[in-house]
Amino acid sequence: MQTATTLGCITKPKPVNLIIGVLTNIPDLLREIEKTLETSFGVIDLKSDILPFHFTEYYHDEMGKDIQRQFYSFEKLISPDEIATIKVQTNTIEEAVAASKKYTVKRPVNIDPGYLNESRLILASTKDFSHRIYMQHGIYAEVTLNYRRGGYESFPWTFPDYKSPEYQNFFLRVRELYVKKLKEGDYK
Repeated sequence: MQTATTLGCITKPKPVNLIIGVLTNIPDLLREIEKTLETSFGVIDLKSDILPFHFTEYYHDEMGKDIQRQFYSFEKLISPDEIATIKVQTNTIEEAVAASKKYTVKRPVNIDPGYLNESRLILASTKDFSHRIYMQHGIYAEVTLNYRRGGYESFPWTFPDYKSPEYQNFFLRVRELYVKKLKEGDYK
């Protein structure tokens, strides 16, 4: 005789660790954006080195050459469903910087928010594609990296820079910090 199956229970997801990657070829703007991000999203608890962005020429027409990337991890954990609103906020910051006309390039900065939990890294995007899921406010999300056996695995759609050891080493450090926050209940 078979027993009745257990119905799935709806639960609130664990909080996740907000990360934001910033691309620019204007070093002073990188420092300015960091301050803006802290004002908008709270204390930065970890940041990557400033890394050369040499993986594609995709942004050269809008941003120029010699683009650099820096990642930020934020102390305050967020609910996963907040990522769409955060992406809208970061797009607004990008638009304000471009509208200021202080810079000679069409797109002075690109700000890419996402989040990390124990098992994956998610990026938010304004662009729909077969591997992205609609969230809200015109924002989509994709699983960009999967954590398995002590490291990150990529997918066919994972951007080449996110496959690099420099990026993945930073994400491993963020993941370690995130797991510690969860264990200590150290999230606001």
